[in-house]
Formats: sequence, C-alpha cells, structure tokens
Amino acid sequence: MTDEHGVTHYDQMPIPPVEAHTQYFEAGAVTLGVEYRLLDDAIAAASEKEGAEGNAAGASQLDDRGVSLHVFGVDGESSREYLRFDCFEEDPHYHYVDWQAQTNQMVHIDPDAQGDALGWAIDRIRNRLAPMLERAGASSLARNYDPSLVEAILPAVEAEAQRARLHHDDEAIRSAALRNDP
Repeated sequence: MTDEHGVTHYDQMPIPPVEAHTQYFEAGAVTLGVEYRLLDDAIAAASEKEGAEGNAAGASQLDDRGVSLHVFGVDGESSREYLRFDCFEEDPHYHYVDWQAQTNQMVHIDPDAQGDALGWAIDRIRNRLAPMLERAGASSLARNYDPSLVEAILPAVEAEAQRARLHHDDEAIRSAALRNDP
C-alpha cells in the first residue's frame, strides 16, 4: 500500500542480501554492506518462499539492477538490517526495515531532484543516519553508534560500491539469488 507521501508499506521483510555477493565494513555498532543486486520476477518469487517482499500485487514486471547499501546493527545477539539503499538503474529507492513490527517502508528516490542515487545514499549515511535508524525502529542503535567510525569506513564503502557498479557477474548473482543463498 502506498500512502499520500509516496511511501510504500509492506507487511513483510525485504529480500535479504546475498551473503556471497556482499562486502561488509564494520564501524562499531553498525556494519555497512555493499552488494550488486539483480531484481526480476524470478528472483522475487524465489525470495517470497522465504517470506520476503517480492512483486507487489498489480506491479508491472520487475527488471532492475544496481548497487545496494545495507545498514546493519546488532539487536540483542543478532545482526539485523535496518536500512537499505537500492541504488537501482530504473527505480532507485530505500527501505526502512522495522523488525519489531515485521514491516518495511520503501521510499523512491527522484534522480532528477536528488541526483545520483549512490552519491545521495552515501550522503544520507554520512549525515542522516541517526534519524533514519530512529524511523526504522532502531532507537538504541541511533543513540549508540559512533559517527566517526562510520565516516572512517565510508571511503572504502564508496570505492567498493563504485567497483560493484562497474564490475559484477550477473550470472553468478542471479544463480545465488535464485538459490536463496542469503
């Protein structure tokens, strides 16, 4: 369901990252992941078997790709994804992942107004991470992460994101996603 602000609400969790194709960068209480993702109807259908969001009812055929930046934090004993920036070619967007409510909200990025989605996402992580984590239901994480540790890894995150944007193996990514190799 999309609200009057253009936010799409899902009563399920997003498609998880494919571990084998995600590079992780630790920054104290948060970890950033960089992944090149493919999203099509077959991949969405494979992920739905695991209870993750796929093609919303009435949506057109899925066929998009691009770099995803994942923001993880430790909640209790497990690491969970709270934010995801899907810097896709056709439909760039980001997610607020609320584990307590078992929902996620997807917000579209307007490339005309906000520029390159990847640069925009890096800037949000650098300058707006605390309020975004708060909105995702990660209040404790928002209060306790160290922005200087995040800032210290951002150059490596951005370099990996640019590398992934230009050099990726679509067939290996597709194969892993269809096998549901989280």
